[in-house]
Amino acid sequence: MNRKTALVTGVGRTVGIGAGIARALAADGWNLVLNYWQPYDARMPWGEQPDDVRTLTTELAAAGTRVWAMPADLAEPSSVGSLFARIATEAGTLEGMVLSHCESVDSAILDTSLESFDRHFAVNARASWQLIAAFARQAGPDGGALVALTSDHTAFNLPYGASKGALDRIVIAAARELGGQRISANVLNPGPVDTGWMDDALRAELSARQPGGRLGTPADVAPTAAFLLSPGGRWVSGQLIKADGGFSA
Repeated sequence: MNRKTALVTGVGRTVGIGAGIARALAADGWNLVLNYWQPYDARMPWGEQPDDVRTLTTELAAAGTRVWAMPADLAEPSSVGSLFARIATEAGTLEGMVLSHCESVDSAILDTSLESFDRHFAVNARASWQLIAAFARQAGPDGGALVALTSDHTAFNLPYGASKGALDRIVIAAARELGGQRISANVLNPGPVDTGWMDDALRAELSARQPGGRLGTPADVAPTAAFLLSPGGRWVSGQLIKADGGFSA
């Protein structure tokens, strides 16, 4: 089988949304480049899990997927160019891309630092624009499809929410500007998915607000991302899609 190749960013942990999407794409016949940055996980409540990337890579490879794991600190302006140079050498042309990386450290209007604000925009907005531009520049005549994960979380999470809002506009612009290259671009909002960042009180509160009475999982979100990268999903472009179990209804 002639397998296409997709890049999935933010795949540092086996329980993350990026890992769930990687599994769904592998099941659909994609080869995968997995981008991650473990020092970010080390700053998060769940901590660094150094074996997770190797575990996920082994799992996907055992099912017949070719996998390349490539670390990159997307806060650094030069990282995207280096990442895509390595992809071109080792994996070839990409036909799909899922942006599931993020910087997410809660703070509000009155206590957000300049450093935090700038870092959120560097990772969530600037790096995403760089990744989209690099994806378009290397695309072949058949183009490709890209999906970026977003969020509605804004109050008391100012730099994250504001930078995700910028990401939304970048992706919608890409749908129009890159459509002539046969590239589709969509934003996917999964709603609250507990991948280790919730405490018991927040988990209970958000579960009660879900119409179905439970929080979403990466496996709930992944099929929508996989569809948008599939031939059948390519006519969908320029959309902000909510696959959140009705949380936002």
